[in-house]
Amino acid sequence: MFNSLTGIITGKYPQKVFLDTHGIEWDINVPDKTLDALPATGEKARVFIWMQHTDALMLLYGFSSDSERNLFLSLLKVDGIGPKAALKIMSNVSVDDLLAILENGDVSALSKIPGVGKKTASKMLLSLKGKLNLDNDLPAKASKKASPYEDVIVSLSSMGYDRRDCEAALNNLVKELEKDPAFAKLLPTQKEDTLFRRAIVELAK
Repeated sequence: MFNSLTGIITGKYPQKVFLDTHGIEWDINVPDKTLDALPATGEKARVFIWMQHTDALMLLYGFSSDSERNLFLSLLKVDGIGPKAALKIMSNVSVDDLLAILENGDVSALSKIPGVGKKTASKMLLSLKGKLNLDNDLPAKASKKASPYEDVIVSLSSMGYDRRDCEAALNNLVKELEKDPAFAKLLPTQKEDTLFRRAIVELAK
């Protein structure tokens, strides 16, 4: 099966590139971000390939790196996201930015990506958050230290609140409640429940 095609780019169009390999010109669907990363028309390029093959059609999807392709394949695992939807999502957000949004559990930012609504955003977080291992060639980034109340933040974000607002509200509440001896005696799950209910009140103001 195809892993990649190397040839001369003969045309670049929105979400599409033509690649000539020794007289065979391939019609390849690509995200716009991939299109930007590929060399100019007339230059040599290597395109990583995924083929969609059904009884009704055969289409090629291409990417500038193996990591991009792995992200595309990960998106296909999300219920309701097919190849065309994954292509649209990746056309509007870079691999780095999408990984950061998923890692942060930012439903608000995710739902603003064209092709992703709140329902799909929730499904993406459920399917992909903390599970992506792209084995990629992207520069390594220091991971953000998770809050001890990360589950509360994710729950609030899933309700449509901006993650940064949730974090700020929670930080203020923790500082306030840590001075309360009664709060200190609560079990971890009880603390989370208290913070969740108090945070909703603060965010609704």
